[in-house]
Amino acid sequence: MGKLFCIGEVLIDMIPGQKGLELKDVASFTRVPGGAPANVASVVTSYGGNAALITKVGKDAFGDFLIDTLNIVGVDTTMVFRTDEANTALAFVSLREDGERDFSFYRNPSADLLLTKEEINEDWFTSADLLHFCSVDLVESPMKYAHVKAIESIKAKGGLVSFDPNVRLPLWKNHEACRQTILEFIPKAHIVKISDDELTFITGISNDQEALQSLFRGDVQVVVFTKGSEGATVYTKQGSYDSHGYKVNVVDTTGAGDAFIGGFLYQLLQNGVTQQNLTEILEDKHLDILQFANASGALTTTGKGAISSIPAKEAIKKLTSLVTV
Repeated sequence: MGKLFCIGEVLIDMIPGQKGLELKDVASFTRVPGGAPANVASVVTSYGGNAALITKVGKDAFGDFLIDTLNIVGVDTTMVFRTDEANTALAFVSLREDGERDFSFYRNPSADLLLTKEEINEDWFTSADLLHFCSVDLVESPMKYAHVKAIESIKAKGGLVSFDPNVRLPLWKNHEACRQTILEFIPKAHIVKISDDELTFITGISNDQEALQSLFRGDVQVVVFTKGSEGATVYTKQGSYDSHGYKVNVVDTTGAGDAFIGGFLYQLLQNGVTQQNLTEILEDKHLDILQFANASGALTTTGKGAISSIPAKEAIKKLTSLVTV
C-alpha cells in the first residue's frame, strides 16, 4: 500500500458552543484541530493507512497542540516544519441550525503560508504514493510554489495527484483570482473532487454535466462530484458511477468533505492504485469505494470538529450494511 502525502494548511478550528448565531454573537468556542489537508491525512491513518502532512506551523502552543494531535492519530509529522516568523492559523466558525458554517480566518500570513519550495524533498515520493492538496493555501505565497514543487516531484516519480478545491472565498481578496487559481491547478491533478455548491463557480458553466466534462483537461482522469447527503458520482472519460448518500443526525458539517475524500483515497491506496490502473480500479470497485467514502463523510457530521469526529471503520461497515433512502 502506498503512502498519502497531504500538503497545505493545518490550523485550529474554533467551534461555537451554540448553533444559529452569527459569529459576532457567539460567546464561547471549543478548540479543535482542523485544516482540510490535515483532516484528510488523519482520516487515512485512522482507517489503517499511511499518511504524512507537509506544512508549517508556528513555534507556539497551537502548533504544539496540532503536532501532538496528528501524532496521536498516526500521521507522519516529520514534514511539518516550524517557524517563529508567523503564528499557527486560526479559523473561527459559526454554525447555522442545519450544521452549515461561516468562517473567519486569522492568518496574515499564518505559518503554513511560509513553507517554501526549497523545503520540498523530491525523494520523499515513490510511484506507489499519492499527493492530495486543496485551494486554501494556493493564495499568492511561498506555499503556492511549494505545492507546484511537490506536484511536479511526485508526478516525476510516477505517483498520483488528487485535488479538492474546497473553496473558501473569505481567504481571497479577489474571488476571480480564487477561481482562476483553481482552474490553473486542476489540469495538474489526476483526481479532482468537486462539490455541487462549487461546480458552477469554478467552471462558469450552469449545466452540471457540461461543467463536469469541462474539468477533463490536462492530466485529469477522474472527477468525483459530491452532493452532500445525496451521495456522489464518479466520472471518468469512459463513463460514470453513481452512489447514494446516508441520512444521519447532523451536528456539524466541518470536515465532512475531507472525510469523504479521505475515505475515497484510502480505498484507492488499499487497492494499490497507480496512474496506470486508476480508472480500472474504479470500474471494478466503485460500489465499495463510494459506499465507504459516503459513510465516512456522513458519520463525521454526527460530532463536532473534523479529526475528533472521524468514525471507526466498524461504524462505517454498520452504516453501509443498512438500506438507506
